[in-house]
Amino acid sequence: MHASNINTHIAILMSFTRRSLLVPLTVVALSLAACTTTPIPPAKPGGQPVPTPPAGTPAQPPATPPKPDALRMVPTTFAALPGWERDDVRAAWPAFMSSCSVLVKQPLWKESCSIARTVNAADDKAIRTFFEAFMVPNQVIAPDGATDGLVTGYYEPLLRGARKKGGPYQTPLFKVPDDMVTVDLAGVYPELKGMRLRGKLVGKKVVPYATRAEIEKADATGKELLWVDDPVESFFLQVQGSGRVQLTDTQETVRVAYADQNGHPYKSIGKYLVEKGELTLEQASAQGIKAWIAGHPTRMQELFDVNPSYVFFKEERLPDPKVGPKGAQGVPLTPQRSVAIDASQLPLGAPIFLATTQPNSDIPLQRLVMAQDTGGAIRGAIRVDYFFGFGTEAAENAGRMKQRGNVWVLLPKQP
Repeated sequence: MHASNINTHIAILMSFTRRSLLVPLTVVALSLAACTTTPIPPAKPGGQPVPTPPAGTPAQPPATPPKPDALRMVPTTFAALPGWERDDVRAAWPAFMSSCSVLVKQPLWKESCSIARTVNAADDKAIRTFFEAFMVPNQVIAPDGATDGLVTGYYEPLLRGARKKGGPYQTPLFKVPDDMVTVDLAGVYPELKGMRLRGKLVGKKVVPYATRAEIEKADATGKELLWVDDPVESFFLQVQGSGRVQLTDTQETVRVAYADQNGHPYKSIGKYLVEKGELTLEQASAQGIKAWIAGHPTRMQELFDVNPSYVFFKEERLPDPKVGPKGAQGVPLTPQRSVAIDASQLPLGAPIFLATTQPNSDIPLQRLVMAQDTGGAIRGAIRVDYFFGFGTEAAENAGRMKQRGNVWVLLPKQP
């Protein structure tokens, strides 16, 4: 959001979008809706699905637009950022330039993003000078006065699959259903730009679309995108919002990207297990939940049905395995330099200085990152989901990441 437009922009972005319905792995559980990586609709990534009314009742847009919480952004100096002088800003530069490819279209960012094209990407001093000359760090303070918040992690998983059902490949990844309709609420309320209502037509009424349990019990033959060999990993793929599938029948690896969501709000399966006394809060990480499922295989479907939200995918080619999935800003995510934020609170695409600690440790993690994604579980002014990338190590770190952190948003200086 832009300096002078921050409050207006925040109000407009008060919507549910997908992030990537990416969710933090450790909190998959407790606040999930998840670190989705998903491209934003015209005003996105903002556009998460609007909460769906109870089943059987017509879906109605809200009578009045929601009001944003009154967070504060307090201007400060780069000298006040802990670890700013030690961060290798060259590692953040490619991610910043990706954000700028979108931000440059906005008046607030046009000048600084245009000048950024002239900066030597290999020169740490030049990059640091650019940020210090053209940006102002603004510390984010939550409505309740808190200066720190929760930092979780997400990653891009790899699943094994096939194009046809058979053998171990019995779990489908679905395409967007033909009977699901999406209503752009801006057509009714212009102030709700970016908000979408998902459902299906019954006669002349739009009613909520099927829940996860209903979708998985229905005969959806013909809408399968791919088949995978692990229902647990399929569930967590939806939490992450995108991933890769290694196809054993064609010997290729493809990316499955977020395409849409059924409109139901995410319900945390980790929170459910904690409330039932099955896990402690500390155990409710991605690893802890998977271990619980392995020990209670007959209750797996019961657990999954707790979450009515369901993610549909689309297939994308994977020409360069080093390039990450696209986030809500519509640009590829950069491992350890991209984060998901609540786009109703903070400006999507903006550089953010994050001061937190490594997973399950007191070792500082202080670096410049880009707010390039959103997620259903990412709610609040100081709420960050840190993208660890692809692979086993990324998955392990994302699953253990549940730290406290401080956030500064870098915005262009105003005349």
